[in-house]
Amino acid sequence: MKMEHKNIESKNGIVHYFIARNENKNARWIVFTHGLTADHSMFEKQVEYFAANYSVITWDVPLHGLSRPYGYFSYKNTAIELKSILENEKVEKVVLVGMSMGGYPSQEFASMYLGMVEGFIALDTTPFGVSYYSKSDLWWLKKVAPMAKWFPGNLLQKSMAKSVSKTKYSYNKMLEMLSRHTKDEIIEQIDLAYGVFAKENKEVNFEFPVLLLVGDSDTTGKVKFYNEKWAEKTGYPLHLIKDAAHFSNGDNPQQVNMEIEAFMKSL
Repeated sequence: MKMEHKNIESKNGIVHYFIARNENKNARWIVFTHGLTADHSMFEKQVEYFAANYSVITWDVPLHGLSRPYGYFSYKNTAIELKSILENEKVEKVVLVGMSMGGYPSQEFASMYLGMVEGFIALDTTPFGVSYYSKSDLWWLKKVAPMAKWFPGNLLQKSMAKSVSKTKYSYNKMLEMLSRHTKDEIIEQIDLAYGVFAKENKEVNFEFPVLLLVGDSDTTGKVKFYNEKWAEKTGYPLHLIKDAAHFSNGDNPQQVNMEIEAFMKSL
C-alpha cells in the first residue's frame, strides 16, 4: 500500500508522517506509533493489512527517523505534534496503537485530548502510572544509556535487534531501522526517552476501551510483568502474542493484526 508522505513544522522541528486515507469517509482512523530507535516502517505489516478497510497514519516520532533534528523532546511535545498532524488531516477521532516507547506518546495524547480517542492498543509497552514503578526500576532506566556506550556501534545495533526479535524478518527490519542512526544518536534517543518518561510519568484514567498485547517471549526489561500488573489493576484484557518477542507485530503480524481487527470491530 502506497502511503502519502507529509510533514508538519513546529518551533522544535519538522515531524514527518505517512497517511493512507480510505475512500470510505466513515472508515475509522488508526494511528500507529513506533518504538524507541525505530521509525514508521516498523508497522509495514500492519499498514498492508489495515489500509484496505481503515484510514491509517504512521509517523516518525520526534528525534526518530526523518523527524530529526528536534529541539526539545518530551512526551507532551510528541502529543502536541500528533494533535497537529490530526488537525492538518481534519481527523476528529482515532484509535491509537503504541508499540513499546510508542505507548508513551499515545498515553500522553490520550490524557491531553481524551475526546479524540476511541480506543488504545498497548503493544509491548508499559503503563503510565507512578504506582507501577519502584525507585529501583527508575534507577535502572537511567543506566540503560550509559551501558549502551560500552558497545561498539555495529555490535550495539546487532545486539539491540537480536534482543527484541524472534524471527529473521523482525531482526532484519530492526537492524535496518537502527542502521539509519549513529551510535551517538541511538544513545541520545535512549537517554532522553527513558529520562523523560521518569519525569513525565503520571496517573491516568482512560474511559475508552484498552487492549494490552505482549509477545509471549518478550524479555525486554519488565514489560510482561508491568502488563500483568496493568491488567490486574485496571481490568484491561491482556492477550499474549504467540511465538513473539518484544517486536511482536513483526514476529507474529498475523495474530497482532487479528487482535487489532477484533478490537476495532468491538468499538
